Amino acid sequence: RVGQAITMVLTRKKGSAPTITIGKDTRISSDMLESALMAGICSMGGSVMPFGTIPTPAVAFLTVQEEADAGIVISASHNPYEHNGIKIFGGLGYKLSDEMEEMVEDIVLSDTLIQVMTHDKIGMRLHGMRQMKADYIDHLLSTVDCDMRGLRVLGDCANGAASATARKLFSRFPLEATYLSADPDGVNINDGCGSTHLGKLAKAVVDGGYDLGLAFDGDADRCLAVDEKGKEIDGDQIMAVCAEYLTAQGKLRSEGFVATVMSNLGLHKFCEENHLKLLCAAVGDRNVLELMQKESMVLGGEQSGHIIFLEHMTTGDGQLAALQFLSILGQSGKKASELAGQITHYPQLLQNVKVGSNEEKTAILNSAELAAIVAREEEKLAGHGRILLRASGTEPLIRVMAEADTQDLAELVVKTLVQAVENIQKILNK
Repeated sequence: RVGQAITMVLTRKKGSAPTITIGKDTRISSDMLESALMAGICSMGGSVMPFGTIPTPAVAFLTVQEEADAGIVISASHNPYEHNGIKIFGGLGYKLSDEMEEMVEDIVLSDTLIQVMTHDKIGMRLHGMRQMKADYIDHLLSTVDCDMRGLRVLGDCANGAASATARKLFSRFPLEATYLSADPDGVNINDGCGSTHLGKLAKAVVDGGYDLGLAFDGDADRCLAVDEKGKEIDGDQIMAVCAEYLTAQGKLRSEGFVATVMSNLGLHKFCEENHLKLLCAAVGDRNVLELMQKESMVLGGEQSGHIIFLEHMTTGDGQLAALQFLSILGQSGKKASELAGQITHYPQLLQNVKVGSNEEKTAILNSAELAAIVAREEEKLAGHGRILLRASGTEPLIRVMAEADTQDLAELVVKTLVQAVENIQKILNK
């Protein structure tokens, strides 16, 4: 139904049958969903270009390269294997507009019987697409010009899409690269590995004497790192290092970059000290990208490691971010801990509170009682920290975050706010 809907919308827009690319991660359900999508597209006269298992940003890049009308990614990103999802890019490599998404959703959710094509009007699966993975890897290689000789790197592929590309990519450089969690079996994607589970990578980096650890998520659009001491380098720190380097190269347009409201207070301090403009978007790569485009900025991203280098890619790309950081590390002559250590990381605590419906989320977050408690807790922080409460966009959760000068204070504030949210929830459910 989704395949049929996107084909119908694109046909109306184009005036003729569209061509649509498809890529997927390693989940056991991805093959099944790919087949269903392809059947839906072809039944409406569209042609399909399947790339197989490939990172999300590769689909965006190849959709533009092949002048296709849209690109579909079958992935649930950093979620467990039993989840899956469908992302759609337009022909320019950006996510579909809200207007087009609504048109697709209206068709999917309607009860109207869809009139399919027959005879010579049905679409075709185009073959020979898998070699295009090499085009994507070549593009990533073209974004750096640095001798990384001597670097020892350990990569965690999350048993996901990076398993299909990382070895080929990093083998093209004169560095020593070893891999963890690069043997997907359909159900081990993100299972105790990847960018959401850094413990195993951190230990292996220290035990093996590596210069850097790199952790991707299931669809490889995110990257976090671990320094030689086993300490996490998050997206905020990667962006700060890259922003400083791009400034020195005269390539950081508009004298700054875009982060999100979740970015650490330490990033704000770093930017103030280094005269960099830092703009904060709402959480979500679409929001980051929109603000980047509005302010003509080439760098933006999230603390979670979803980083956009707009000069090279239309969406976040974990392997691209890894290459940029590795390039800077190789040229600097410094250790990873020295590069990332320039950005002080304030204690930041995030706790999720499970709630019911979207209406319940809204009622809790808009309650006067919660607003009063938040104001009181902000006084405790005395301008040396901050509080953020927001509803999850994909799960029945309210996320409670606090930053402070000390871990103890952050924990105290979060504990108070979580209790407040739970109490208001009980009142609403009476």
